[in-house]
Formats: sequence, C-alpha cells, structure tokens
Amino acid sequence: MQALLDHARSFHRQVADAGDTYRRLAAGQSPQALVISCSDSRVVPALITGARPGQIFELRNAGNIVPPRWAADASGEVATIEYALEVLGIRDIVICGHSHCGAMSALASRQDLSLLPGVDAWLSLVRPVLTPRSPGARGAKDTPGEAGALERLIQLNVVHQLATLGTYPVVRRLLDDDELRLHGWYYRIDTGVLHELGDDGDFAPH
Repeated sequence: MQALLDHARSFHRQVADAGDTYRRLAAGQSPQALVISCSDSRVVPALITGARPGQIFELRNAGNIVPPRWAADASGEVATIEYALEVLGIRDIVICGHSHCGAMSALASRQDLSLLPGVDAWLSLVRPVLTPRSPGARGAKDTPGEAGALERLIQLNVVHQLATLGTYPVVRRLLDDDELRLHGWYYRIDTGVLHELGDDGDFAPH
C-alpha cells in the first residue's frame, strides 16, 4: 500500500509535466465508449484498450452484471449507463467478462455464500439464468472439463448482460435508431487474449 500512496502523493508532478492535457480534461469529457467490466483487480480496461484518461467511461462491479430493470430503481449501474448515453453521448458499450472470475466461479460451484450476504444477493440477480446446467455460450465448446464449463458460464454471462442491457429504455431507443453499438468481450488474464462476440454467437480470439 505504501508504494501506491507514494505514487498518489507525487502524481501531481506528472500532471504538471503533462502541460495542458489535464486542464483540458478538467474542462469536460468525451469518452469513446462505456466499458462494463468486473471489479477484479487483474482486469484493467484502460490497460487492455490502451486508453488514455478521458477516453473510456468505466462501470465496474462483481461479475460485470447489468441489473434487470426491476432491480435498478436506485442503482449506480443504471445511473452510469443513463449518464453515459444521455449526457456524454457515448455510442459504444462493451461488456467485458474475464477468465478466473470469482463471481462466476461461485455460481458454477454453487458455493455457500451465507457469510457474504451482499454477494449472495447480488449474484441472485443472475443465478436463475447462469447455472451449471444452463446451455453454454458458443466459443468455448472445445475446452474440456471444469475450466471449459466455467469459461462457457462466463461467456454466457456476457451474452445475458448484453440482453439485459437491451431492456433499458434508453438503450432500446438508441438500438432501434441504429445509434448504439453493443460489444461482448471475454478476456483471458493468463494470456491477455481478447475474444470478441460475433454475429454468429461465437467468441473469437484476436
């Protein structure tokens, strides 16, 4: 932690060395995309995309979950999505799942979460859909065993969250007007390979 504190305390020197870059950022933002990803510390959207400050708007939570409309009345997720689309004018949304995801692993193994009631309640939003018996998302069908089952579940979660996102009125309106593009990603932590969801329903590596 000390190294992080030291860097934070000296960061203003980097800002000063950057000229007017941060002054321009202070005047307003116009990010190119909203990236909805997991809170996992190993998944860093700006690092994966090479984005600079001001280029992506981020929404991160356990399992990169988009709450269904009935659960979103007072939600940081829905507030972030609405702000991104209606105020910032973002027209690309990425939902990025990742390998070695603790939230999805807990669902796949039916882990006892009684000591984590908040986590259990959060995952209950997707548990009825994302179970080990659910049909896997295509794209991981050749990966055998437990790792393959988890990969399919993680990819299915991305597909499910994209579908849930499409039920939001602002998202549905922009999609119907061909003014919004949705992207599904699966990121492998151990290799850095990004798999993109295609029109055929498969996650293809790039």
